Amino acid sequence: MWVGFNAFVLAMLFLDLFVFHRKAHEVSLKEAAGWSVFWVVLSLSFNVLVWRLMGPEKGLEFLTGYLIEKALSVDNIFVFVLIFSYFNVPAKYQHRILFWGIIGALLMRGAMIGAGAALIHQFHWVIYVFGAFLVFTGIRMATHDEMEIEPEKNPVIRLIRKVWPVTNQYHGQKFFIVDRTRRRRLVATPLFVVLMMVETTDLIFAVDSIPAIFAITTDTFIVYTSNVFAILGLRALYFLLAGVIHRFHYLKLGLSAVLVFVGLKMLLAEVYKIPIGLSLGIVAAVLILSVVASLMFPKDDDDGEPEENPLEIEDEGIAPIDWSEPEEDVLEDEGEDGRVG
Repeated sequence: MWVGFNAFVLAMLFLDLFVFHRKAHEVSLKEAAGWSVFWVVLSLSFNVLVWRLMGPEKGLEFLTGYLIEKALSVDNIFVFVLIFSYFNVPAKYQHRILFWGIIGALLMRGAMIGAGAALIHQFHWVIYVFGAFLVFTGIRMATHDEMEIEPEKNPVIRLIRKVWPVTNQYHGQKFFIVDRTRRRRLVATPLFVVLMMVETTDLIFAVDSIPAIFAITTDTFIVYTSNVFAILGLRALYFLLAGVIHRFHYLKLGLSAVLVFVGLKMLLAEVYKIPIGLSLGIVAAVLILSVVASLMFPKDDDDGEPEENPLEIEDEGIAPIDWSEPEEDVLEDEGEDGRVG
């Protein structure tokens, strides 16, 4: 089952990158809706397969885990919108960043799930640490202000600046280019900087979401597959909701309530084991209520325009990034016009 599932995921990713999205283009709302429906139907079809092969309880565990991970992935979309706006990423290149970002997320989450399962197996008391952490995270999410994007404080971004110079323009959908005018022939583009920002923020979110799924089940296969299906549908969900995500202002409260609930479920596991069907009903009800409340009681939009905040890299001896896109990829030509800022 493990081999078959991973082979299927690799095949889907190959088709996604090299067949359906081989050329960079702006993803339309219709296309995003179609892919979102496709991934949800595929996930639910797999859920039916789990139900039939592994039993009703495992089927409910997958569905509950998938719902929690899918809901928590919406919080990723809030941050992705901020990152892409901050770096002024052209719309037609956003899918490429999210694709490779999801590849990295799958690898990181797979490693974290394996480590978490091993810890729980060897040290059962770790489950109480996870539970307390989720309760704390849920309360903090409900009371914390909106996340601010500060690339200059991101240690990964600072390391990139030290290792590679960065161009002052986007160069198509390339993460690296060859600069014939420098000793360092490999030069990073702003697209790579954005990719690393996406990867590090997803790692932060994984720290919250991985313990949450272990509150539902400790079956590593169910934990892994529900995570993978939620992540695979994240790109389509981003393009579907990016323009309206700000309308769901109560969703963050709903997500925080879900985290507190699954944290308490972990802490009370030895006293009272909450049935998986009841857990599914509570999680679904909280999320639906938060979405309905957001639509019924809309938040007043701010009239002020967001200030431009280009990435400051002057302290590293590199010119500030322009974040604009050149009309053509001049680095393929030789001569003075091929220089990189």
